[in-house]
Amino acid sequence: MGSALAELGHPERRYAAVQVAGTNGKGSICTLVHAALLASGLRAGLYTSPHLVSWCERIRLGEQPIAEPQLRQLLGDLQPLARRHDLTPFELVTLAAFQAFADAGLEIVVLEVGLGGRLDATTVHPDRQVLGFASIGMDHAEVLGATIAAIAAEKAGIFCPGSLAVSGPQQPEAAAVLRQRAIESGSPLLWVDPLASDGEHLLAGQLRWRSGLPGLVQRHNAAVALGLVRALRQRGWTIPNQAIVEGFEGARWPARLQPVLWRGHPLLLDGAHNLPAAEALRQELDQAGASEGGRCWLLGVLANKPAPAMLRTLLAPSDRAWLVPVPEHACWSLEDLLAEAPELAGRLLASPTLAEALGAATARAGGQALVVAGSLYLIGGLIASGALQDSW
Repeated sequence: MGSALAELGHPERRYAAVQVAGTNGKGSICTLVHAALLASGLRAGLYTSPHLVSWCERIRLGEQPIAEPQLRQLLGDLQPLARRHDLTPFELVTLAAFQAFADAGLEIVVLEVGLGGRLDATTVHPDRQVLGFASIGMDHAEVLGATIAAIAAEKAGIFCPGSLAVSGPQQPEAAAVLRQRAIESGSPLLWVDPLASDGEHLLAGQLRWRSGLPGLVQRHNAAVALGLVRALRQRGWTIPNQAIVEGFEGARWPARLQPVLWRGHPLLLDGAHNLPAAEALRQELDQAGASEGGRCWLLGVLANKPAPAMLRTLLAPSDRAWLVPVPEHACWSLEDLLAEAPELAGRLLASPTLAEALGAATARAGGQALVVAGSLYLIGGLIASGALQDSW
């Protein structure tokens, strides 16, 4: 990445950056920070992954995603460079984002780490003034390591001298790694507590807001985002309190506790795609109260995820789930799942398509909301079908 950017004339040196690492919540934190920057009148960009429907979602120039013709042109122009430097597809898209941000004349961009952090393509940016850490948990263990400490060490690889870092509560093993790496890099590390439980939050003793991102876990993410914005103000960026309020209230991050309608029937979309995210979703539903007769689920889980543990976490005793394939991805089948979790027999059904499962589940659920979860790719396909009506 460094060599490729050098050949391009180092477009990444033309703007500052905020970088966010972690397992779950990175995108939400990045979205909140970006929204506050835009509300402050700053020329700000956003880089996230994965996307739900279009690759253009990953690169936002100001408020809008990059135009498809522009992204196609960039990727085509950069292909020879990517081949010369043996870039992966993710690195190529990151390269395109860095170039697009420079071409748009942006002042500051918010970068979501793709995987890990130490070797992630976004970490090549030389002016990451402020760093954020979302919740760190078990995911991508086949790449990052089999323990929380090992995974945290990869995430902590984003620390760099002179940066300011912010983290919400972490498991003890992860917290210890972050503290040690902060000391080694000479980076101050601020720990922030989740925001107030009532959904409204005091800012500077004067202003209150209700975050546009619902849910218990978003109180953790909003606290980190607020810490990052305040750290940027320490670095001299002008971000008024009112801009934070407007940005946080107007922020939207699809497929995270998102209410929609499918043919008039309520659905709740949540991309819970690993065990920590499944635990967070179950906590949200428990907080909302029991559902009479149990909830109906539509679940697609990729083959590299711990589906048995995820379903044991997600399903209450009276719940029923339809297991569906995730198009164009290897995923868990009903047979494979029951072989490892036979106690779920009788509560799981299989359907060849999500649309067919939706029809069967809505007939059974009556007026109760169905929950679609297990994979962002599954939800992205549902959104792309055009069959949903947003009820946010």
